[in-house]
Amino acid sequence: MSGVLGIDPGMRKAGYALVSFDGRVLARGIEPVESLPAVIFQLLERHGVEVLAVGSGTNARHLAAALRPLGIPVQLVDERETTLHARNLYYAENPARGWQKLLPTGLRFPPRPIDDYAAELIARRWLARRAGIAPQPS
Repeated sequence: MSGVLGIDPGMRKAGYALVSFDGRVLARGIEPVESLPAVIFQLLERHGVEVLAVGSGTNARHLAAALRPLGIPVQLVDERETTLHARNLYYAENPARGWQKLLPTGLRFPPRPIDDYAAELIARRWLARRAGIAPQPS
């Protein structure tokens, strides 16, 4: 199955999410930046990946250059507000429990980093751009 691998780059860690062309999330995770090329190589062996969609924020150009030797096209994607929308996506898949349900989503903090959810949104932005559709916030 072919898809796009969204990457939310950071200085120390990067989130990734493999999204198929029909919109299913096939894999996601968070890795130290230095481990990311090896993880991506494993994903390339298991799944068809058409493009690496790298968020254009922190460390983007450095990481994109490090990923080019994998032989898959690397494209920078605007990642503005993906962290904010990633929190909403995280809570849509992992609803708050107990007293935290009483708090608005904006006041809750996920119990783990959500870079992988931001990477999913980056992949979806690339897919929307490819289809000529304006991306919708989550």
